[in-house]
Amino acid sequence: MTALTQDDLNKLLWSAADSARSVVDASVFKDYILAFLFFKYISDIKKAETEKLVARYGDDKERIALKLRNARFVLPEGSSFYDIYEKQNADNLGELLNIALRNIEEANESLHDIFTIDFNSQAILGQTSQRNKMIRDMLGDFKKVDLSHVEGDLLGNAYMYLIERFGSDAGKKAGEFYTPKIVSSLLAKLAMPKPGDRICDPTCGSGGLLLLAGEEVAAQGSNDYALYGQEKIGATYNLARMNMFLHGQDAARIEWGDTLNNPLLKEDDRLMQFDVIVANPPFSLDKWGEKQLESDTYNRFDRGMPPASKGDYAFISHMIATAKEGSGRVAVIVPHGVLFRGSSEGRIRTALIRENLLDAVIGLPAGLFQTTGIPVAILIFDKSRSAGGANENRKDVLFIDASKEFVAGKNQNTLSPEHIAKIFNTYKERKEIEKYSHVATPQEIEENDYNLNIPRYVDTFEEEAEIDLQAVKSEIQKIETELATVQNQMDAYLKELGL
Repeated sequence: MTALTQDDLNKLLWSAADSARSVVDASVFKDYILAFLFFKYISDIKKAETEKLVARYGDDKERIALKLRNARFVLPEGSSFYDIYEKQNADNLGELLNIALRNIEEANESLHDIFTIDFNSQAILGQTSQRNKMIRDMLGDFKKVDLSHVEGDLLGNAYMYLIERFGSDAGKKAGEFYTPKIVSSLLAKLAMPKPGDRICDPTCGSGGLLLLAGEEVAAQGSNDYALYGQEKIGATYNLARMNMFLHGQDAARIEWGDTLNNPLLKEDDRLMQFDVIVANPPFSLDKWGEKQLESDTYNRFDRGMPPASKGDYAFISHMIATAKEGSGRVAVIVPHGVLFRGSSEGRIRTALIRENLLDAVIGLPAGLFQTTGIPVAILIFDKSRSAGGANENRKDVLFIDASKEFVAGKNQNTLSPEHIAKIFNTYKERKEIEKYSHVATPQEIEENDYNLNIPRYVDTFEEEAEIDLQAVKSEIQKIETELATVQNQMDAYLKELGL
């Protein structure tokens, strides 16, 4: 079979997605099409494994069966994509597909409960004829490609492409499962993970940011890192599990639950500690659990309790509590209000700065997210700045205003590789660049009452050019002369017409 390019695979999968697009809402059909992609992937991998074993061992069925049982995963008899394809004209097609998926879950502990969708749901997919047609269309589309022949990381990339497209279609609903890749790439770089690191995303969505952080280590020539995540929404949690599997990250530990009210990444009943934490938590989450957490078991809010209507500092407090003492790093995306809001948030912000944990504040352009048009910022906290850490003598805070530099788009702005490189290099080298970055002393921040609003530290004001009044006067005279000429011509034409 001819090897597919990334573009070929992306187009084919998006075409398959169209089979469901007309039936269910974008925020729902992503769960169906991505589950179907995963189903086809494991079916093709198992089919290819079986064919290789048959070619090698011939009629030795017992030996072949043993090899298949000891493989990466088990595909029960009668439960593959191809088994369902052969039954596509059955009246109970959705039920048969559900049974196949449940059998796969029961046969593989690592895939337990990974298929949360119901292909036989009348409430979501409509009457029998409608949902059967959708499934048959998807079967026909996916039959066109053998995913076991997809080279390298193309399948994982295609999965992320689909999530990105679904994010674009789902609009504001996309925030619960997707962060634009260009923003995730920047955050992963700024976190600067290294070989041997434990990397965590406590609000991991579909897992893209976590994977990119791991790729930063892989780019250094090492696979020595571990990925951890937690996600509150069940369907999104399973997207993350599939995403890890498709990218070969079977060992990644992804938990399902509310990170603030029920943190599940623990060791010996204590919060697990991480070298690097990256996150794009929900912006200003209302009703995040303030009352329930007033007596937090893990003492995450000893700097103060964030307001009930805005959970930004609740997530920040959790992340700092789970960063390793003396070395852990946190890179988090926040709305600008986090930089300057007062009351309890102001007190928490002040405490974090006085503890010398804040390393950088980076302002990004507006319009980078489908979910909001507002500009956002990245905060970087570094526990190596605390007493005994490698950077305990670093007392300043770097401010970067990158809000003016972006690639404008019709519906969404983005960052070019050059923009990302400039931000990263400025941060890494802690450079002062006129009208772009500033290294602020503790005294400056204190004088600003611990308000981190970026314009207080980076002056981007551009003086307007002086107006040449003589030139303006000459231009006006020229226009008046031209206007008089046109008026005379118009009068002549009207006179000829007898008007």
